[in-house]
Amino acid sequence: MDFPLRSLGLGPSRPAHTVDSPAMTQPVSARLKIGLSACFSHADPARSLFTNKTLQYVEQSIAHWLMSAGAMVVMVPCPTGETARGDTKLSHYAEWLDGVVMHGGADVWPGSYGEVPLKDAWIGDQIRDLYDLALVEAFEQAGKPIFGVCRGLQLINVAFGGTLYQDIEAQHAGGLRHRDPVTYDQNFHQIEIVDGTRLSKLYPDVRNARVNSIHHQGVKDIAPGFDIEAWSLPDRVPEAIRRRGDRGRSYIAATQWHPEFHKYGSTETVDDTPILHDFLWACATAKVAPRSSLRSNTGKIRDRAARMLRRALLRR
Repeated sequence: MDFPLRSLGLGPSRPAHTVDSPAMTQPVSARLKIGLSACFSHADPARSLFTNKTLQYVEQSIAHWLMSAGAMVVMVPCPTGETARGDTKLSHYAEWLDGVVMHGGADVWPGSYGEVPLKDAWIGDQIRDLYDLALVEAFEQAGKPIFGVCRGLQLINVAFGGTLYQDIEAQHAGGLRHRDPVTYDQNFHQIEIVDGTRLSKLYPDVRNARVNSIHHQGVKDIAPGFDIEAWSLPDRVPEAIRRRGDRGRSYIAATQWHPEFHKYGSTETVDDTPILHDFLWACATAKVAPRSSLRSNTGKIRDRAARMLRRALLRR
Protein backbone atom coordinates (compact mmCIF):
# COMPACT_ATOMS: atom_id res chain seq x y z
CA MET A 1 0.00 0.00 0.00
CA ASP A 2 1.35 3.40 -0.97
CA PHE A 3 0.90 5.97 1.81
CA PRO A 4 1.70 9.67 1.20
CA LEU A 5 3.88 9.65 4.29
CA ARG A 6 6.19 12.46 3.22
CA SER A 7 3.35 14.97 3.28
CA LEU A 8 2.89 14.11 6.96
CA GLY A 9 6.54 14.23 7.95
CA LEU A 10 7.32 10.56 7.45
CA GLY A 11 9.91 8.93 5.28
CA PRO A 12 10.07 5.41 3.86
CA SER A 13 11.26 2.55 6.05
CA ARG A 14 14.96 1.86 5.44
CA PRO A 15 17.77 -0.09 7.01
CA ALA A 16 19.34 1.68 9.98
CA HIS A 17 22.68 2.07 8.21
CA THR A 18 21.17 4.01 5.29
CA VAL A 19 22.28 7.65 5.27
CA ASP A 20 19.72 10.16 4.04
CA SER A 21 20.62 12.92 1.65
CA PRO A 22 19.79 16.43 2.90
CA ALA A 23 16.84 16.57 0.51
CA MET A 24 15.31 13.47 2.11
CA THR A 25 15.65 14.67 5.68
CA GLN A 26 12.42 15.85 7.29
CA PRO A 27 12.46 18.93 9.54
CA VAL A 28 12.16 18.15 13.23
CA SER A 29 8.91 20.08 13.51
CA ALA A 30 7.29 17.81 10.91
CA ARG A 31 8.29 14.49 12.47
CA LEU A 32 5.91 12.40 14.52
CA LYS A 33 6.69 11.96 18.22
CA ILE A 34 5.98 8.35 19.18
CA GLY A 35 6.01 7.11 22.75
CA LEU A 36 7.47 3.72 23.60
CA SER A 37 6.48 2.00 26.82
CA ALA A 38 9.28 1.15 29.23
CA CYS A 39 10.59 -2.28 30.15
CA PHE A 40 11.44 -2.78 33.81
CA SER A 41 14.42 -4.33 35.57
CA HIS A 42 13.40 -4.13 39.19
CA ALA A 43 15.76 -3.23 42.03
CA ASP A 44 18.18 -6.09 42.70
CA PRO A 45 20.72 -5.94 45.56
CA ALA A 46 22.79 -8.66 43.85
CA ARG A 47 23.23 -6.73 40.60
CA SER A 48 26.73 -5.30 40.23
CA LEU A 49 25.67 -2.32 38.12
CA PHE A 50 22.96 0.04 39.38
CA THR A 51 22.80 -2.08 42.52
CA ASN A 52 19.32 -2.09 44.07
CA LYS A 53 18.10 0.50 41.58
CA THR A 54 15.07 0.16 39.31
CA LEU A 55 15.94 0.38 35.62
CA GLN A 56 13.54 1.44 32.89
CA TYR A 57 14.67 0.84 29.31
CA VAL A 58 13.72 0.02 25.72
CA GLU A 59 14.94 -2.68 23.36
CA GLN A 60 16.94 -1.20 20.48
CA SER A 61 15.19 -2.91 17.55
CA ILE A 62 11.75 -1.49 18.21
CA ALA A 63 13.06 2.07 18.60
CA HIS A 64 15.00 1.75 15.33
CA TRP A 65 11.92 0.26 13.63
CA LEU A 66 9.89 3.36 14.41
CA MET A 67 12.80 5.65 13.54
CA SER A 68 13.16 3.94 10.13
CA ALA A 69 10.13 5.89 8.91
CA GLY A 70 11.34 9.20 10.33
CA ALA A 71 9.53 9.16 13.66
CA MET A 72 11.16 10.51 16.82
CA VAL A 73 10.92 7.94 19.61
CA VAL A 74 10.50 8.83 23.29
CA MET A 75 10.48 6.29 26.10
CA VAL A 76 7.62 7.04 28.49
CA PRO A 77 9.01 6.41 32.00
CA CYS A 78 6.83 5.33 34.89
CA PRO A 79 6.27 8.58 36.85
CA THR A 80 5.64 6.95 40.22
CA GLY A 81 7.74 5.02 42.72
CA GLU A 82 9.88 5.66 45.78
CA THR A 83 12.19 8.10 43.94
CA ALA A 84 9.35 10.04 42.25
CA ARG A 85 9.54 13.83 42.17
CA GLY A 86 7.48 16.47 40.42
CA ASP A 87 3.99 16.40 38.99
CA THR A 88 4.53 14.87 35.51
CA LYS A 89 1.78 12.37 34.66
CA LEU A 90 1.25 9.78 31.94
CA SER A 91 -1.64 11.94 30.74
CA HIS A 92 0.88 14.72 30.02
CA TYR A 93 2.80 12.37 27.72
CA ALA A 94 -0.45 11.33 26.04
CA GLU A 95 -1.28 14.96 25.36
CA TRP A 96 2.20 15.76 24.01
CA LEU A 97 2.98 12.66 21.93
CA ASP A 98 1.27 11.56 18.70
CA GLY A 99 0.87 7.87 19.59
CA VAL A 100 2.36 5.07 21.67
CA VAL A 101 3.76 1.57 21.12
CA MET A 102 3.36 -0.98 23.88
CA HIS A 103 6.65 -2.84 24.13
CA GLY A 104 7.17 -6.62 24.41
CA GLY A 105 8.73 -8.23 27.47
CA ALA A 106 7.68 -9.98 30.67
CA ASP A 107 4.55 -12.10 31.11
CA VAL A 108 1.28 -10.41 32.04
CA TRP A 109 0.39 -11.15 35.67
CA PRO A 110 -2.69 -13.48 35.65
CA GLY A 111 -4.22 -11.38 38.41
CA SER A 112 -4.60 -8.60 35.84
CA TYR A 113 -7.33 -10.67 34.17
CA GLY A 114 -8.79 -12.19 37.31
CA GLU A 115 -6.86 -15.45 37.58
CA VAL A 116 -4.35 -16.98 39.97
CA PRO A 117 -0.96 -17.97 38.48
CA LEU A 118 -0.94 -21.72 37.82
CA LYS A 119 2.85 -21.85 38.25
CA ASP A 120 5.35 -19.56 39.95
CA ALA A 121 7.15 -19.25 36.62
CA TRP A 122 4.04 -17.64 35.12
CA ILE A 123 3.60 -14.93 37.76
CA GLY A 124 4.62 -12.15 35.37
CA ASP A 125 5.26 -8.54 36.40
CA GLN A 126 2.41 -6.96 38.33
CA ILE A 127 4.07 -3.56 38.65
CA ARG A 128 4.72 -3.33 34.93
CA ASP A 129 1.11 -4.38 34.27
CA LEU A 130 -0.15 -1.48 36.38
CA TYR A 131 2.12 0.95 34.54
CA ASP A 132 1.15 -0.42 31.11
CA LEU A 133 -2.56 -0.38 31.91
CA ALA A 134 -2.29 3.22 33.08
CA LEU A 135 -0.38 4.13 29.90
CA VAL A 136 -3.02 2.54 27.67
CA GLU A 137 -5.72 4.35 29.62
CA ALA A 138 -3.98 7.72 29.23
CA PHE A 139 -3.53 7.43 25.46
CA GLU A 140 -6.99 5.96 24.89
CA GLN A 141 -8.61 8.82 26.79
CA ALA A 142 -6.52 11.30 24.79
CA GLY A 143 -7.75 9.70 21.55
CA LYS A 144 -4.18 8.90 20.45
CA PRO A 145 -3.29 5.74 18.43
CA ILE A 146 -1.91 2.72 20.30
CA PHE A 147 0.00 -0.20 18.78
CA GLY A 148 1.02 -3.30 20.74
CA VAL A 149 3.75 -5.87 20.13
CA CYS A 150 3.74 -9.37 21.72
CA ARG A 151 3.19 -8.60 25.43
CA GLY A 152 1.71 -5.33 24.20
CA LEU A 153 -1.05 -7.21 22.37
CA GLN A 154 -1.80 -9.29 25.45
CA LEU A 155 -1.83 -6.24 27.71
CA ILE A 156 -4.20 -4.35 25.40
CA ASN A 157 -6.55 -7.33 25.30
CA VAL A 158 -6.53 -7.54 29.10
CA ALA A 159 -6.95 -3.76 29.48
CA PHE A 160 -10.26 -3.85 27.60
CA GLY A 161 -11.67 -6.94 29.31
CA GLY A 162 -10.15 -9.94 27.54
CA THR A 163 -8.32 -12.92 29.05
CA LEU A 164 -5.18 -14.93 28.27
CA TYR A 165 -3.87 -18.45 28.24
CA GLN A 166 -1.26 -18.48 30.98
CA ASP A 167 0.59 -21.04 28.86
CA ILE A 168 -0.54 -22.05 25.39
CA GLU A 169 0.98 -25.54 25.42
CA ALA A 170 -0.54 -26.34 28.82
CA GLN A 171 -4.01 -24.85 28.30
CA HIS A 172 -4.80 -24.87 24.57
CA ALA A 173 -5.46 -28.26 22.99
CA GLY A 174 -2.93 -28.88 20.23
CA GLY A 175 -1.05 -25.67 21.05
CA LEU A 176 2.27 -25.11 19.35
CA ARG A 177 5.47 -24.29 21.17
CA HIS A 178 5.34 -20.55 20.54
CA ARG A 179 8.56 -19.77 22.38
CA ASP A 180 11.97 -21.39 22.12
CA PRO A 181 14.53 -19.90 24.54
CA VAL A 182 17.41 -21.22 22.43
CA THR A 183 16.40 -20.00 18.97
CA TYR A 184 14.50 -16.95 20.35
CA ASP A 185 13.61 -14.67 17.38
CA GLN A 186 14.48 -17.46 14.94
CA ASN A 187 11.45 -19.46 16.07
CA PHE A 188 8.73 -19.19 13.39
CA HIS A 189 5.27 -20.43 12.48
CA GLN A 190 2.57 -19.69 9.90
CA ILE A 191 -0.36 -17.35 10.31
CA GLU A 192 -3.64 -16.97 8.44
CA ILE A 193 -4.86 -13.42 7.82
CA VAL A 194 -8.63 -13.04 8.22
CA ASP A 195 -10.46 -11.91 5.08
CA GLY A 196 -12.19 -8.54 5.21
CA THR A 197 -10.04 -7.12 8.01
CA ARG A 198 -7.85 -4.04 7.89
CA LEU A 199 -4.81 -6.34 8.06
CA SER A 200 -6.00 -8.19 4.94
CA LYS A 201 -6.22 -4.84 3.13
CA LEU A 202 -2.64 -4.04 4.16
CA TYR A 203 -1.57 -7.37 2.65
CA PRO A 204 -4.02 -7.78 -0.28
CA ASP A 205 -2.07 -10.61 -1.93
CA VAL A 206 -1.24 -12.51 1.26
CA ARG A 207 -3.48 -15.08 2.94
CA ASN A 208 -0.84 -17.10 4.81
CA ALA A 209 2.49 -15.76 6.05
CA ARG A 210 5.44 -16.72 8.23
CA VAL A 211 6.14 -14.77 11.43
CA ASN A 212 8.49 -14.97 14.41
CA SER A 213 7.09 -16.35 17.67
CA ILE A 214 8.51 -15.42 21.09
CA HIS A 215 5.70 -15.94 23.61
CA HIS A 216 4.04 -18.66 25.65
CA GLN A 217 0.97 -16.70 26.76
CA GLY A 218 -1.76 -15.82 24.25
CA VAL A 219 -5.24 -14.40 23.84
CA LYS A 220 -7.95 -16.74 25.15
CA ASP A 221 -11.05 -14.51 25.17
CA ILE A 222 -10.91 -11.47 22.88
CA ALA A 223 -11.82 -8.15 24.49
CA PRO A 224 -15.26 -6.72 23.67
CA GLY A 225 -15.13 -4.33 20.73
CA PHE A 226 -12.03 -5.97 19.21
CA ASP A 227 -11.67 -8.24 16.18
CA ILE A 228 -9.13 -10.98 15.50
CA GLU A 229 -7.22 -10.21 12.29
CA ALA A 230 -4.87 -13.20 12.12
CA TRP A 231 -4.60 -16.70 13.58
CA SER A 232 -1.57 -18.90 14.16
CA LEU A 233 -1.49 -22.15 12.18
CA PRO A 234 -2.33 -24.86 12.83
CA ASP A 235 -3.33 -24.24 16.50
CA ARG A 236 -5.39 -21.08 15.87
CA VAL A 237 -4.27 -18.72 18.60
CA PRO A 238 -5.00 -15.01 17.87
CA GLU A 239 -1.93 -13.35 16.28
CA ALA A 240 -3.30 -9.88 15.46
CA ILE A 241 -6.16 -7.86 16.94
CA ARG A 242 -7.72 -4.47 16.24
CA ARG A 243 -10.35 -2.35 17.93
CA ARG A 244 -13.38 -1.61 15.80
CA GLY A 245 -13.31 2.00 14.66
CA ASP A 246 -17.04 2.64 14.93
CA ARG A 247 -18.46 5.53 16.96
CA GLY A 248 -15.27 7.53 16.43
CA ARG A 249 -13.06 5.25 18.53
CA SER A 250 -9.34 5.90 18.24
CA TYR A 251 -6.90 3.49 16.56
CA ILE A 252 -5.77 0.47 18.62
CA ALA A 253 -4.10 -2.51 16.93
CA ALA A 254 -1.52 -5.12 17.87
CA THR A 255 0.43 -8.13 16.64
CA GLN A 256 1.56 -11.12 18.66
CA TRP A 257 4.72 -11.37 16.56
CA HIS A 258 7.53 -8.81 16.58
CA PRO A 259 7.44 -6.87 13.29
CA GLU A 260 10.58 -4.98 14.34
CA PHE A 261 12.56 -8.25 14.19
CA HIS A 262 11.82 -8.70 10.48
CA LYS A 263 15.06 -8.58 8.50
CA TYR A 264 14.81 -5.67 6.08
CA GLY A 265 14.31 -6.90 2.51
CA SER A 266 13.84 -10.54 3.50
CA THR A 267 10.99 -12.57 2.02
CA GLU A 268 11.30 -15.29 4.68
CA THR A 269 8.86 -13.54 7.04
CA VAL A 270 6.00 -11.10 6.51
CA ASP A 271 7.10 -7.59 5.58
CA ASP A 272 6.79 -5.20 8.52
CA THR A 273 6.44 -2.02 6.44
CA PRO A 274 2.63 -2.00 5.89
CA ILE A 275 2.02 -2.46 9.63
CA LEU A 276 4.42 0.33 10.55
CA HIS A 277 2.99 2.72 7.97
CA ASP A 278 -0.59 1.91 9.00
CA PHE A 279 0.15 2.88 12.61
CA LEU A 280 2.11 6.00 11.70
CA TRP A 281 -0.57 7.02 9.21
CA ALA A 282 -3.10 6.81 12.06
CA CYS A 283 -0.81 8.94 14.24
CA ALA A 284 -0.35 11.53 11.50
CA THR A 285 -4.08 11.64 10.82
CA ALA A 286 -4.91 12.04 14.51
CA LYS A 287 -2.34 14.83 14.72
CA VAL A 288 -4.08 16.94 12.07
CA ALA A 289 -7.64 15.84 12.92
CA PRO A 290 -7.67 14.78 16.59
CA ARG A 291 -10.51 12.63 17.84
CA SER A 292 -12.19 13.58 21.07
CA SER A 293 -12.11 11.04 23.88
CA LEU A 294 -15.18 8.86 24.33
CA ARG A 295 -16.03 9.74 27.89
CA SER A 296 -18.25 6.66 28.12
CA ASN A 297 -15.02 4.64 28.05
CA THR A 298 -13.46 6.51 30.95
CA GLY A 299 -12.81 4.13 33.83
CA LYS A 300 -13.46 1.03 31.72
CA ILE A 301 -9.78 0.17 31.44
CA ARG A 302 -9.41 -2.76 33.80
CA ASP A 303 -8.97 -1.80 37.48
CA ARG A 304 -8.88 1.96 36.86
CA ALA A 305 -5.20 1.49 36.29
CA ALA A 306 -3.83 5.00 36.82
CA ARG A 307 -5.06 5.24 40.40
CA MET A 308 -4.06 1.66 41.16
CA LEU A 309 -0.57 2.32 39.82
CA ARG A 310 -0.03 5.30 42.10
CA ARG A 311 -1.34 3.44 45.16
CA ALA A 312 0.69 0.29 44.43
CA LEU A 313 3.98 2.05 43.84
CA LEU A 314 3.65 4.47 46.73
CA ARG A 315 3.30 1.48 49.03
CA ARG A 316 6.67 0.06 47.92
